[in-house]
Amino acid sequence: MQKGNNEKTDTRVEKDSMGQVEVPQNALWRAQTERARQNFQLSKLVFPIEFIYTLAHIKAAAADANCEADVISKQQADAVHKAVEAIIAGQADEAFPLDIFQTGSGTSTNMNMNEVIASLADKLCGVQIHPNDHVNASQSSNDVIPTAILVSSVLSLRTNLIPALTHLRHTIEQKAKTLTETIKTGRTHLMDAMPLSMAQELRAWGTQLEHVESGLNHALSLASSLPQGGTAIGSGINAPEKFGERFCHFLSQRTATKFEASSNPFAGIAGQEVNLALSGQLNALSAVLLKISNDLRWMNSGPLAGLGEISLKALQPGSSIMPGKVNPVIPEAVTMVCAQVAGNHHTVSIAAQQGNFQLNVMLPVIAFNQLQSIELLSNAAHALADKAIADFTVNHDRLNEALAKNPILVTALNREIGYNKAAEIAKQAYQQQRPILEVAVEMTDIPRDKLEQLLNPKNLI
Repeated sequence: MQKGNNEKTDTRVEKDSMGQVEVPQNALWRAQTERARQNFQLSKLVFPIEFIYTLAHIKAAAADANCEADVISKQQADAVHKAVEAIIAGQADEAFPLDIFQTGSGTSTNMNMNEVIASLADKLCGVQIHPNDHVNASQSSNDVIPTAILVSSVLSLRTNLIPALTHLRHTIEQKAKTLTETIKTGRTHLMDAMPLSMAQELRAWGTQLEHVESGLNHALSLASSLPQGGTAIGSGINAPEKFGERFCHFLSQRTATKFEASSNPFAGIAGQEVNLALSGQLNALSAVLLKISNDLRWMNSGPLAGLGEISLKALQPGSSIMPGKVNPVIPEAVTMVCAQVAGNHHTVSIAAQQGNFQLNVMLPVIAFNQLQSIELLSNAAHALADKAIADFTVNHDRLNEALAKNPILVTALNREIGYNKAAEIAKQAYQQQRPILEVAVEMTDIPRDKLEQLLNPKNLI
């Protein structure tokens, strides 16, 4: 075999049902993987390593279920386990080179795993096992890959994203507790509105995050029901009775996470609506993080010509030409994460529609985009919490100055003087750039002390 740069590489000959193929001499993969490696060169995108490790866990759990059902021997199951442990320990990461844009069932990646496990079993244990007959026993790519998408997503959510959201909500609440007496001008349509405390503003973010977390937990319960055992189309051909239940028992033990066999594996193989629902919740989270990030950017804008309500911690110089400029880099980075997640969701939406008859044929791209979204959102939540929200400072003078001149405070006088009269006061106060209290004293018969009470922002929140 010869590389594209004319560098010669030692090869060996492997065989599969289509004949012979040359494989790099030291590669752990075999013929089917090599054919896929040559056929699919559309990008440099590969499956995230957590997906590969999840796939390895699936093979180990399947080996246990097969051994219990006398489909493979204890020696063969032990050899699969030894190979899987080496993979999960990171000893074979380079053995999974296949492009995401491959056959839509993910068959190439399933066979990549089967072949690598067979090679490692021989190398580590001296046990000859067949990639299809033993490693893939009682399985099909059509149930393995959908199961791997669900399991890797569930594990990543439980391990990374949900703890990250908990941390972000906790950070927001801790900050809010310090801001209960900090009153500011509210805004609707980006225009001045009634006042609120900054604690109320932050706690709204926290509640939005709670809404999304509730949706994620519901999606998690759906994603924990696995189609493994359905084999080719859902009927379970070539799998022993109750294989799905046995498999889920062993997988649950391996991952310390509860999984159960789907009551209808046909649905889990033909459709991807569960992953689409999960992706939708990730997209909803991206909308919330985008809102929080933009609020922070607006509040931090200035320092002189913007709102200047808060000052985010200065993290790095903001310009290669303007000395002293500092930008809200963390919220900006998070907004780009949110845009990426929205794009990923659109891709998953299209891919989930490709369930033609008994099989969805865009599984690899669903896996890639969903796992990327989970990773990005997990990191974004931590970044917002630790590098933006936890340590911003409040510019109280700017808040109080804007609050005193806020013409919308006159809303509190509606019941005293009516909407139209209140509007006249608001317009004059704005035109003259004077505090609303001073104008109200001149244009109404209400005593000053009562006006002070009615227009006190602390009484209006």
